[in-house]
Amino acid sequence: MDDADRQLLRRCRVRLVSELQVAPLWDVLLSRELFTPGMIEDIQAGSGSRPDQARQLVIDLETRGRHALPLFISCLEDTGQTSLASLLRTSSQAAKWDPKAVRPLDPIPVVLGPVDLKREELRMVKQYPSKPIPGKLTSEVLGPEDIGSGGFSDVRAQRELRRNADMAYVLNADPCGYCLIINNVNFSSGLSTRSGSNVDCEKLTHRFRLLHFSVEVKCNLTSKQMVQALRELARRDHGSLDCCVVVILSHGCEASHRQFPGAIYGTDGCPVPVERIVNIFNGTSCPSLGGKPKLFFIQACGGEQKDPGFEVASTSSKDRAPGSNPEPDAAPFQDNPGNCDQPDAISSLPTPSDIFVSYSTFPGFVSWRHPNSGSWYIETLDRVFEQWAHSDDLQSLLLRVAHAVSEKGIYKQIPGCFNFLRKKLFFKT
Repeated sequence: MDDADRQLLRRCRVRLVSELQVAPLWDVLLSRELFTPGMIEDIQAGSGSRPDQARQLVIDLETRGRHALPLFISCLEDTGQTSLASLLRTSSQAAKWDPKAVRPLDPIPVVLGPVDLKREELRMVKQYPSKPIPGKLTSEVLGPEDIGSGGFSDVRAQRELRRNADMAYVLNADPCGYCLIINNVNFSSGLSTRSGSNVDCEKLTHRFRLLHFSVEVKCNLTSKQMVQALRELARRDHGSLDCCVVVILSHGCEASHRQFPGAIYGTDGCPVPVERIVNIFNGTSCPSLGGKPKLFFIQACGGEQKDPGFEVASTSSKDRAPGSNPEPDAAPFQDNPGNCDQPDAISSLPTPSDIFVSYSTFPGFVSWRHPNSGSWYIETLDRVFEQWAHSDDLQSLLLRVAHAVSEKGIYKQIPGCFNFLRKKLFFKT
């Protein structure tokens, strides 16, 4: 589906969710081959109410190819939902004449500065920029001495935090919890072989065993098998354990989302949205992990953009070795995903607490992987955990990873995360 149709669906989503009658649509969607039986069953099973089913249908529609919108409009007309069909058809025609009609509004940058300063105060700001004005807010940039330099006082403070159950998760169980690694290398759908991924898998298997996790590795799973493996993990009894880790190594792409961006490809070329993966472990589906940290590490592309970076005063050249030829883990939206089952959908995560999702790259951009040494993100994650997991909390570890990865290569990459943890997390070492 092209961007104009995708933006049109998103602009009309509120009305579609409010008015769309899904029950009469199922047979028509099947007859037009717009959805497969498995996809419809998953929408019905994972989304109980009509609005939830309508919302998931509209979201999944974006993945059904470049002709999905006109086919969907025909389905609406065939089921008597003419007002919605007219809305989409009219908006689509308007977009062809005026593409700005469906383009999201560009954000307007806002420059924050001194507010309501008198003339004398403005003079003081210009003459003494570092001197605060009484009663006015001032900005401050923290240097290394403000955030800790790894000295003795920092280590002692971290030890105190570990012992404070109100400030840090307690990871006393042995093993601490389960760690599931899904490693997709070979694809039957035309996606390229992910050379170097087995190196990543071996590194993280070793690393999380040292961190007292019970590690299980599953290789080359289809989208349906991925969801089955994740649901089996969620159904286990985690009552005597303190944490759960999921690592996914695969190709990825952009995906419509409400909570967590991106989608991960199974070996059959069908994407599984990251938010569906995370929601499998919410409080309803996995009550024995309630109040316990659930960590997700995603090595996959967030899109197809390549970031050339921008020039700074000093750049590291250590990662520009001759002969290095990193590959992206990107894969475009599929116009014709084929007859493949889609995972069960859980429509929302009302209280996304105790969840941490670490992405190898910024949404929309590629994630680089070397055929011999593995991905930049996993290689750096393993090295940082080895050196600093004994003293640093998870967020500090991932800051180190982001800094190190950002200095690599000619094309750039920076990992990021969605953090819904309520406390600091220190691994058991």
